[in-house]
Parts: sequence; C-alpha cells; structure tokens
Amino acid sequence: MSDPQNDKPDELAGTEQPFVQHLMELRDRMIKAVIAVGIAAALLALFPGPSALYDLMAAPLVASLPKGATLIATNVISPFVVPIKILFMAAFMIALPVVLYQVWAFVAPGLYSHEKKLVMPLVISSTLLFFVGVAFCYYFVFGQVFQFIQSFAPKSITAAPDIEEYLNFVLGMFLAFGLAFEVPIAVILLVRMGVLTVKQLREYRGYFWVIAAVVTALVTPPDAGSMIMLLAVVGSLYEIGIVAAQLFVKSTKAPDTDADTETAKS
Repeated sequence: MSDPQNDKPDELAGTEQPFVQHLMELRDRMIKAVIAVGIAAALLALFPGPSALYDLMAAPLVASLPKGATLIATNVISPFVVPIKILFMAAFMIALPVVLYQVWAFVAPGLYSHEKKLVMPLVISSTLLFFVGVAFCYYFVFGQVFQFIQSFAPKSITAAPDIEEYLNFVLGMFLAFGLAFEVPIAVILLVRMGVLTVKQLREYRGYFWVIAAVVTALVTPPDAGSMIMLLAVVGSLYEIGIVAAQLFVKSTKAPDTDADTETAKS
C-alpha cells in the first residue's frame, strides 16, 4: 500500500535547468547588481559628492579633536582614493536591497515553498539589522569612543589622525557592530537547522554572555562605555532571537513534518 505522503508530486519537479543556463542567469544577476551599485555611486557622486561623504563620516572624530585640528593625508593619492572608497561603500549599502534581491531571485526557483518562507524574511531582516548596527555605531558609539581617546592624549601631542587609518578603523567598527546585530538571525538559523533547540539556547544563556563579553572586549576600543553598550545590545538581541526562533521556525516548517518537533519546543 503506497504512502499518501510519498505520492505527492515533487514541488520542484521539472524546474531543473542546464548548468550553462544557470551560469548565464548568474551572470545576468551579477550584472544587474553591479549596475545597481553603479547607479547609486553615480547619484552619490553628483550629490552630495565623495568629499562631502567623507566629511560626514569623519564628523564624529573631528568633533572630538582640539580646536583647529584636522585629519591629515600621509599618502599623495589619499585625498582622492579615500573619498572614492567611501563613495562606493555608501553606494553598495544603498544598493544592498537590490543586490540581495538578485541573490534571492537566483536561488528561489530551487527552493520549496516552506523554504521560501524562511529565506526572504531573513534576507530583509538581516539587511535591516545590519543597517541598524552601523547607525548605532555611528551615532551612539563613535562620539564616546573618540572623546575617551582624546581625554587620554597628553597636552604635548597634537592630534592629527591619518584619513586612511581612520577609514580602516571605521570600516572595522561598522563591520563589528553590523555583524553583532545579526545575532537574532544566527539564533534562528541554528534552531531552524536543528543544531540547537530553543530550550538549549535558554540553558546556554550564561555561556553566551561570557563569550559575548570576551568578543566585545576584543572588537571595541579600550573604552568601557562602548563595550558595555555593545554587550547590552548583543545580549538583548540574543533574547529576542530566542523568542523569534520559536515563532519563526513553526511558521516555516515543511508541510509533512509534525507540528510538535524538538526544534520548536521551549
């Protein structure tokens, strides 16, 4: 006697494409993503312009420098190269929704309907969380960090940071805080893939706080204020991720699986 579950037609049957066709579609998707970044870069180049973008990024540091002090360029081409890098970084972030949509459109035909319910919300939420992390770093962390650093500078030293060094510092901080805000997504994926259960995440809460404290101490400057802020944010996002995982996994489960599985248990 046949199993009714096995008699169901495969949702992806007939969707297979030749390998060359996959490569052509991947090429087209990449071209569209590059065009989106190029358009965003062109618009930013017209307004507000590369120099204005760098001034905006440098504003938190300049505000903490002694009166009359400015950033310097120790490399001949730095005044040109660094603003251009900032321009394309900003363009990529603006075009990120289009880039992620192209990734989604490429992989979506090979996913089941319950998997599509999982991917698209995660793509959108992870993008928004990364932007929130970058904004949190720029508006709340930079001011305290730079004031703390300048408060330790001896009076005999004139602060004049190099623009390339500042760019590297900013990119590292943006990446650290942007990834830190992805904690809920990581928690959801761990539960969804069956690596951990919601119950285990709650039991391991103490270990997470210890690991988070060590990591935040390593990625943040020697400023207790910024470290505590990041630790508090990451810890809160971990708790949010536990709640979200319990709700999200239930709504993206395959139709033929039991509703009461280990990954959805609290």
